[in-house]
Amino acid sequence: MQVKPYLRQFPDNEGYFGKFGGVYLPDDLARECKKIEEAYLKIANSHDFIMKLRDIRKHFQGRPTPVYYAKRLTENVGGARIYLKREDLNHTGAHKLNHCMGEALLASYMGKKKLIAETGAGQHGVALATAAAYFGLECEIHMGEVDIKKEHPNVIRMKMLGANVIPVNKGQKTLKEAVDSAFEAYMGNTEECFYAIGSVVGPHPFPMMVRDFQSVVGFEAKEQFVQMTGILPDNLVACVGGGSNAMGIFSAFIEEPCELYGVEPLGRGTKLGEHAASLKYGVEGILHGFNSMVLLDENNEPAKVHSVASGLDYPSVGPEHAHLHSRGRLRLGGATDDEAIMAFYKLCRFEGIIPALESAHAVAFAMKLAKEKPYESILVNLSGRGDKDIDFIYENYPPEKFAL
Repeated sequence: MQVKPYLRQFPDNEGYFGKFGGVYLPDDLARECKKIEEAYLKIANSHDFIMKLRDIRKHFQGRPTPVYYAKRLTENVGGARIYLKREDLNHTGAHKLNHCMGEALLASYMGKKKLIAETGAGQHGVALATAAAYFGLECEIHMGEVDIKKEHPNVIRMKMLGANVIPVNKGQKTLKEAVDSAFEAYMGNTEECFYAIGSVVGPHPFPMMVRDFQSVVGFEAKEQFVQMTGILPDNLVACVGGGSNAMGIFSAFIEEPCELYGVEPLGRGTKLGEHAASLKYGVEGILHGFNSMVLLDENNEPAKVHSVASGLDYPSVGPEHAHLHSRGRLRLGGATDDEAIMAFYKLCRFEGIIPALESAHAVAFAMKLAKEKPYESILVNLSGRGDKDIDFIYENYPPEKFAL
């Protein structure tokens, strides 16, 4: 009996990656998710949908993005050769547009009039606002007040693109609360609205859909790397908050003899509230309609989390990441706030690339891994550029404090 490829096996028909995933929602919302799943499965492999998405990626997004050998960074660090998949060159400055254009195309097919979503660092919000403008849809983005202050340039971009940005002032006023707020708004008008989840999290079918839309990153990178070097990369490295960029690049390599490293935000310490490392420190639990690894406090509630990168401060992780880690396929990496800032500046000075703070976590870990594996290669998913972060970094982490 022929075994199906991994991407055809997972998730199963109920939306599970092993024991993780599923749909844990009230019946009315579960029915809406089922409608979305049925619509997606109906058109995802259709000729018209595929050709339209390919046209968008080539002529609007500017894909494929290149793979780049970071020669000067490699020489400075010493050790393994470091390559970058340049998702920072994707239109809007990050990988997020890959799934936002797909979700908006699906929403249009379903006859929806409005896109609703949460955003942390603002990259998903900008991408969704861009997709809404492209398809002529309304757009509403929920964003924590803390992140609005940190990521002001992206807030301006969303508004310029026509999105209504809703400030969220509950709890920690960051990503988790933005998700809560966006879900609440969506529940009030499911007929006209499409909830466009910004990562490989949430109830089924969203972890599957976002992974599928993001897999273009991995399949491009695989072909490009082999063309450049003649072989596959030894190691794949990507930052993991919810994990969309990581699942995007990992998708093409899960069944290949490459090591996969998911880099979690270690923040400023190991205590709850000082980091957002759900795979390293979390326990199995349910949050926002899916079962995964969750950081819980003493009251069994989602714990406070911290990361210098707004797109990583989420108290859970995509169920497929939890599954891959549980079966030993995904290795854990980590980077502290200070390590990420140092990597940010090193990439600026040695390669002329200003990375997003989220992506800087992956670069920071790759720099450590390079010293451990001096004769190997490392392909990093540089998931976004750092325009959104420069004011925050320059004010709080001025370059003169970092000796390069």
